[in-house]
Amino acid sequence: MPSFKIDTSTAVVFVATAPTPKLVSKQTGERAMDRESGAGLSTVGLLISDEGEGNLYQVTVPETGLPDGLTPGMPVSVIGLKARDWENTFNGQTRHGISFRAVAITPMGA
Repeated sequence: MPSFKIDTSTAVVFVATAPTPKLVSKQTGERAMDRESGAGLSTVGLLISDEGEGNLYQVTVPETGLPDGLTPGMPVSVIGLKARDWENTFNGQTRHGISFRAVAITPMGA
């Protein structure tokens, strides 16, 4: 599926929720891994505000792109943010949505 770049150059971005490991399965606790680098993946809640509108996004980031100490309220930059639509069917129910992925998140001024 194609992905689309998201320009955050004019946006103000804050950490809404600290990084948490992304799991393949909650039952087994298996962590999701980046297919290219083999790094573990985490999910970070980001509040992105631009042109008078703010939205909360759950963004997946490889652990290699996450500095220590990201805390809620911290202003950050997002590097390589992309959106991708998805659809899957499980137990006869079809679900769909948009997933967000970034290469890295860095504290402002770093």
